Amino acid sequence: MRSGVIARTIVLDKLVNAFLAAHPGAIVVNIACGLDTRCYRMAGFSHWYNLDLPETIAVRKKLLPESGAISQIALSAMDDWGGQIAESGAPALIVIEGLTMYLTQADVQRIFAVIARRFSRATVLVETMNPIAVKRFKEKSIEGSHAKFTWGVKDGRALASLLPGFRFVEEHALTEGMAVFVPIYKVLDKLPAVRSISNRIVVLKRAT
Repeated sequence: MRSGVIARTIVLDKLVNAFLAAHPGAIVVNIACGLDTRCYRMAGFSHWYNLDLPETIAVRKKLLPESGAISQIALSAMDDWGGQIAESGAPALIVIEGLTMYLTQADVQRIFAVIARRFSRATVLVETMNPIAVKRFKEKSIEGSHAKFTWGVKDGRALASLLPGFRFVEEHALTEGMAVFVPIYKVLDKLPAVRSISNRIVVLKRAT
């Protein structure tokens, strides 16, 4: 899990940086943010929203108080949080990491329905898990909270087929991030079997 989080951070930081460089003044919504600190590493956004459950945001406010161009939203990802976004018209980047594998397909579709209602120009970076990993992978670090993996999807195109109003752009296996600090993954990343079982970051766009 530790290596996976590092790899995910490497991949997502690269993608978020590239998006903000291409869309200066964009807004960013980080769904299920936890204590993520990406907003402090990025530049070029006009407003960054960190969204998580009220109990998580209460902890975040104590440790990471934010103001100005960074705001916090204490709602579930499945709530209608779009009304909390003040800006209109600006391109939006939505980041969803470490969440979908704990949900159901209906939950995921509900999140994307909220995004579709609120934004006409949205790009989504969403982490997904392969269904095989959902069934077979056991992670000790989440056992204490009684969390468990419940949902996965084969790849980005399969995900897009479940989401009316969104189109598939590209996807990045987390093996790309692993290769940065574990050299053997430079070779393993080229193997289809390894890439297929890896968690991935899927890039989707709001279809217009």
